[in-house]
Amino acid sequence: MKKLTGTGVALVTPFLKDGQIDYPALKKLLKHTAKGVDYYVVMGTTGEVATLNKEEKKSVLNFVLNNNETKLPVVYGIGGNNTAEVVKQIEETDLSGVSALLSVSPYYNKPSQAGIEAHIKTVADASPVPVILYNVPGRTGSNMSASTTLALSQHPNIIGIKEASGNLEQCMKIAAEAPKGFLLISGDDMLTVALYAIGAKGVISVLANAYPVAFKKMKDFAFANDYAKASKELFTLLDINGPMYEEGNPVGIKQLLAEMNVVKSFVRLPLVPASATLTNKIKSIAPGLKKK
Repeated sequence: MKKLTGTGVALVTPFLKDGQIDYPALKKLLKHTAKGVDYYVVMGTTGEVATLNKEEKKSVLNFVLNNNETKLPVVYGIGGNNTAEVVKQIEETDLSGVSALLSVSPYYNKPSQAGIEAHIKTVADASPVPVILYNVPGRTGSNMSASTTLALSQHPNIIGIKEASGNLEQCMKIAAEAPKGFLLISGDDMLTVALYAIGAKGVISVLANAYPVAFKKMKDFAFANDYAKASKELFTLLDINGPMYEEGNPVGIKQLLAEMNVVKSFVRLPLVPASATLTNKIKSIAPGLKKK
């Protein structure tokens, strides 16, 4: 799946003040991010998937597919902690034009490693397109171990993992022992260059919504084995990364995009828009913003 190397952008879902999906803003975001990303990720956590209904999810997917002017690959998120329901969602979703599914390790239930493995295998068996695993212990409440990931990497329909554990040793074990062609993908923007250095093939990024060109430069430098220049590019985003998550994701990135006049800052409850304190912080430190 060479087409899924490099930067995938975890697209936000723009909203209007009344909470409806802002499709003109989504089109603007697709054009903005296409300046540097290699593929779109639709309906990840950053897309506020938890508060969109089934019809809205399908509508956003179809809109991205139909307004994809640069014909970038599309990865679509279908995951959950009810295995039967996840399979049902896959069966009821038209995945024509989708390159892969992104499916998160089951959250809240906190299953054993055997339970995680059985869940993911069931999802992969049901999916008509390849599956990328998503390990994000900070949200799911449990970690998918390197051993579990390596076991799942043997499944013919599982092609990679978005690793957001922040555990470099765990990522190194995956990089060292996974089958050739298995995609190790950074799930943490600030670890992108470090993971490139140990063999990762890319990143699925929140900040790429705002800074797609910076991530393209990181990728190009890393693939040319110039990690000093790749790191220098990443360092420009160090200060802005933390504020993106201070009041929940995607509150920060939506406020940053609003300051860039790409989308509005509206989110759906239980999230609320960025506070005045966070907004002012973003205005003062975000690279590329004209200071008023």
